[in-house]
Amino acid sequence: MAASERPPAIVFVPGFMQSGGAWAPVADLLPERYPSVGLRHSESTYEGRLGEIAAAGEGAVLAGYSMGGRLALHAALREPGRYRGLVTVGVSAGIEAPAARAARAEADAKLAGWMETEPIEEIVAIWERQPLFADQADALVEGQRADRLSQDPRGLAMLLRTAGQGALEPVWERLHTLEIPVLAIAGGLDTGYAQAARRIARGVPRGRAEIIEGAGHAAHLQRPAEVAGLLAGLLAELLDEDLRERGL
Repeated sequence: MAASERPPAIVFVPGFMQSGGAWAPVADLLPERYPSVGLRHSESTYEGRLGEIAAAGEGAVLAGYSMGGRLALHAALREPGRYRGLVTVGVSAGIEAPAARAARAEADAKLAGWMETEPIEEIVAIWERQPLFADQADALVEGQRADRLSQDPRGLAMLLRTAGQGALEPVWERLHTLEIPVLAIAGGLDTGYAQAARRIARGVPRGRAEIIEGAGHAAHLQRPAEVAGLLAGLLAELLDEDLRERGL
């Protein structure tokens, strides 16, 4: 394939307590013509991770899950001309009510302080028992465990303090400035984030929401083939758009 006919790459941004390899079930199903990279996320602050995304994502489509999707959204809003598209899974554009955001920040700070005093094994054991993950099969939870156990508790604590939902201002009112295509995905069982996905899609000029029925917060892991199909469709649309603009 000639350079002018190459589709954009896709950069996978992992969620909290994950590395880019957590996206492998989706990345492995993409057609070979769509190159991808999974960020390692070695940085442990909001600014550090946005810098990591910017370094890897120029000219690419960003795909992020949960906290990673929120970071990808913030990266795209900061430098909208740097990226070709944005895909979010299980993402909100922020907590709007100041009191609720302050309460979340306080809870995150408490959790961060606890993480700094506990071994990673205890942190992971507690994390996996969250109601948010109750719809995940045991095998899926176990499959993510090694990645979670490789994390540094101090880095996790710092990330919560700087990039948690309580730490960041909501960006709902800025969505209209994002002119790149945005595909907002959520699991049908993840009702709050499904509502957020629809709202994100309505808020951007080129937005689309896709709700994966029967999936929860980690729709990309519970239904990887469906999510890979949605990503491949977006990448194909972008390639066609490029070829039309070049008269090819």
